[in-house]
Amino acid sequence: MAPGDLSHVFLADSGSISVEVALKLTLQYQGARGQGQRQKFLALRGGYHGDTFATMAVCDPEDGMHATFKPWGTEQVFLPKPPPARYTEAGFWDYDHEQLAQWESAARRISAQHAQELAGIICEPILQGAGGMHMYPPRVLRILRELATEHGMLLIADEIATGFGRTGKLFAVEWAQITPDIMCVGKALTGGYISLAAMLCSPLVVRGLSSGSETGAAVLLHGPTFMGNPLACAVAIASLELLSGGNDPRDDAASWNIKVAALQRRLRTALAPAAAMPQVREIRVLGGVGVIQLHEKVLVDEVTRVAVQHGAWVRPFRNLVYVMPPYECTEADIATLGTALVEAVRQIHG
Repeated sequence: MAPGDLSHVFLADSGSISVEVALKLTLQYQGARGQGQRQKFLALRGGYHGDTFATMAVCDPEDGMHATFKPWGTEQVFLPKPPPARYTEAGFWDYDHEQLAQWESAARRISAQHAQELAGIICEPILQGAGGMHMYPPRVLRILRELATEHGMLLIADEIATGFGRTGKLFAVEWAQITPDIMCVGKALTGGYISLAAMLCSPLVVRGLSSGSETGAAVLLHGPTFMGNPLACAVAIASLELLSGGNDPRDDAASWNIKVAALQRRLRTALAPAAAMPQVREIRVLGGVGVIQLHEKVLVDEVTRVAVQHGAWVRPFRNLVYVMPPYECTEADIATLGTALVEAVRQIHG
């Protein structure tokens, strides 16, 4: 199912751990090729990659949820937050091209300046989740791919939230038609029923690791106890079979493809009434993601209470009220979700 040549898989027991493994593999890869001085990562402002210590270090250091632990983390190199983009009903990405040009200029300058100390680039492709449900242009991914190749870095795509169809592509990197060197998946891998994640990498990375290592080991130095847990793997197999619906997952007839397309249409319709409210800044929908962004911080307890009264439990944060519903949701389910969100925003934020 994975894009390109991501044919090597390392199973882990959570999304955060799969990112930890990706970071460690990247450092070992650089050491194996005689580039042991490359000890830092290039990451995006607004990014979120997990709650363990190494993953916290590549999350946004100021605006993220881990600022409290900043003194404990290794200092990394950060690119500006990518410019926003919106996927239109007409099926194209709308964004400010001048803003993107400025971002690209800064990205190329920063990466060149730090190239000799950078082991890899990590990003959440297309959609930054905990960083504000921020959607950005596919061109950003192509630029990151170019920078990684140009400067001898590995590109890590954190698809834990975006993988398996959530953004309308089987994997979000496919919006840009690129293949990362390493990809992390989780969440939808088991549909949330049990914890399991995976790190995938290319043969190039495996050959690089196996060629020798400054650390004294030509194998990946990680071994979680519950890696490849049989029960979790059985659940994952069942989840992926549901995803495909018996068809090739890349076929237009695959179950996820049909359902996510319907989900996107229904979310647009269900959330549209909120657009006319004065406190609403923007409505964003992409695949199975629906977002109402306010001009002010959400009153979380109050909005949650009203939404529950209308039949849906939601988890607002910052200035966002959002949903990422199961693909199995019916038209009536999405209508209920839409009513709950719109009424909660209307009653609490006017």
